[in-house]
Amino acid sequence: MIKLGVNSVLFCDYDFETAVKHIALAGYDGVEISAIKGMCEHLELDRWKEQANELKKIVSDYGLEFLSMEEAALDEERLIKAFEAAAEMGIPVINVGPGGKSDVEEEFQRSIDMLAKMSEKAEQFGVTLCVKAHVGGAIYNTPTTLRAMELIKSPAFGIDMDPSHIYRAGENPEEALPQVISRVKHIHIRDCKGRNVGPGKPADQACGRGDIDLFGYCKAMVEANYSGPVCLEVIGAKGLSLPEVSIIAAESYGYLNACLKKLGAR
Repeated sequence: MIKLGVNSVLFCDYDFETAVKHIALAGYDGVEISAIKGMCEHLELDRWKEQANELKKIVSDYGLEFLSMEEAALDEERLIKAFEAAAEMGIPVINVGPGGKSDVEEEFQRSIDMLAKMSEKAEQFGVTLCVKAHVGGAIYNTPTTLRAMELIKSPAFGIDMDPSHIYRAGENPEEALPQVISRVKHIHIRDCKGRNVGPGKPADQACGRGDIDLFGYCKAMVEANYSGPVCLEVIGAKGLSLPEVSIIAAESYGYLNACLKKLGAR
């Protein structure tokens, strides 16, 4: 069964227990804990040992599980801490962006070299490092994702396939997913209106409100027998009330759960 979760960055203005409580109330199976420096650090990697037991207890008390962690940056020192924390806390996947700039070969190679190096280190900790194509980044569409898949051999390397970034790169995610599914270990999911640089207002990122064919994307996911985490990642929620962010989470769960039930995957 595909497991649904929420990246706690949606609840960036609230403590982790508040986030987990409302994620559980919305019906999700688990949580992706945000360790994104400068945006949302529910997990502070510089003091993860102090936090680990409390964070694990919170997740367990609400009947959820850790599906993943988003660290975001290709920073060796922080990623080593992320791997240590993940191994201790039972978090299977650490998600990052590719860094760099699109269509600059030197920056693409730099990103590949770092991802390859850190994937080998992730392997030592028994966790998986995933990267997603990111608008403006060195890896930003299906062709650059396929190049990364070819160049990085570690079994601890995976693709985090986010349809909103692929859609904003001018592709149709439901057609792109089958091309990369062999290495997809995690899916970030959200909707968006238009093919702009940014994903838009948080409410417009709720699944079902935008222009992406997310049912088609879910269908491609199921037809490929994908069984990893699918985590809602909505950014830009700073300043929103608790009801507002909870509605985004609950509405997205209803949409995704209905799609996957229709497809026989839940």
